[in-house]
Amino acid sequence: MPHTTAHRLASFAGKLLGGPLPVGLRTWDGTRAGARDAPMVVLRNRRALRRLLYAPGELGLARAYVTGDLDVEGDLADGFRRIWALTRSGELNRVKPGPREWAEAVRLAARLGVAGLPPKPPAEEARLSGKLHSLLRDRSAIAHHYDLSNAFYQLLLDESMAYSCAYFTTESASLEQAQHDKLELICRKLGLRPGMRLLDVGCGWGSLLVHAAKHHGVEAVGITLSAEQLQHIRGRLAQHDLADRVEVRRQDYRELPDAPFDAVASIEMGEHVGEVNYPAYAATLHRMVKPGGRVLLQQMSRGDVAPGGGAFIERYIAPDMTMRPVGRTIGHLETAGLEVRDVHALREHYVRTVRAWAATLERNWADVVALIGETGARVWRLYLVGGALAFEENRMGVDQILAVRPDRHGGSGMPATREW
Repeated sequence: MPHTTAHRLASFAGKLLGGPLPVGLRTWDGTRAGARDAPMVVLRNRRALRRLLYAPGELGLARAYVTGDLDVEGDLADGFRRIWALTRSGELNRVKPGPREWAEAVRLAARLGVAGLPPKPPAEEARLSGKLHSLLRDRSAIAHHYDLSNAFYQLLLDESMAYSCAYFTTESASLEQAQHDKLELICRKLGLRPGMRLLDVGCGWGSLLVHAAKHHGVEAVGITLSAEQLQHIRGRLAQHDLADRVEVRRQDYRELPDAPFDAVASIEMGEHVGEVNYPAYAATLHRMVKPGGRVLLQQMSRGDVAPGGGAFIERYIAPDMTMRPVGRTIGHLETAGLEVRDVHALREHYVRTVRAWAATLERNWADVVALIGETGARVWRLYLVGGALAFEENRMGVDQILAVRPDRHGGSGMPATREW
């Protein structure tokens, strides 16, 4: 029936996309259109369209999905994959609506009874204020994501509480083993030995601090802006009898004192620094390591398109986050005086890592909803499914970058061959 609600919407969407919908569509009145052999997008009410009308594109879709106004039946990742495949092939033009398209959208909205005031954004959206990457705003940005709930992250992550890309050394390795192997790889790259002092900038829930102290005999200091992480780490240190060898502070990297360490790590924290402040961050890493000491960053990368990850990520997950091509990060480190010695791409490992988290989320869905609510759980489902696909399709990368601060004679202290 060409004049049903679903067909009218599918026809209009096709005009904007420059081709037929790559997914199915079912509307609140039970009519359907679009592809039959694909995931089915379900518009549960007119409010879903109102969200898209007032925030066209990714943000409106995200708001509709996380509130449950829009749902997807079938494989959510497959739906994303189909859309990105058509985008890359050029079949979807992603036309930016002009006056004619807007006029048609308004007429269609009136015909379908969609017109009305804009729905309120979900409470889960970040609402930051103040100067970009000021100390206060950065603390708020970190709190939005990392202070969600320690109980939630304990449910999602493995026992190590490592919230970063794992390192799978075998096809059959579990996430727990892969996170252990990642932490061990970092320690080997840093050349950690008993008695050395390690600084972890952005230490998360303390996975590297605990591993390095227990298995490599170091003394360590970790800094975080998250109050929840600070509380959790202190409990872990007491549990492992490490409180006399590991110190954790709620502190910004810009507040670190001038007391260099034997080695410095920063694992997936540089994304939160921002482009303008990255030179100061790189200079801090250089200042905080002794001459001849090693610095290891594990950091996500992205091309120049949507460096923050897109509207959904920036509003719901990591506000003010910046990702850049890995070469630009290397340039910042070299400008700061560090010598880059090794770049290790781990992109495929992040696909497996995120999929493991997504499987855990689905397996524990009822408990997740009890902890962070239905909307919060849907935010995380969208985040993890989309994130795994971004790494799979090389729209995002992640690398371990090993650098050294040369001594006054230019020496690196690095072995002639790799030790890892």
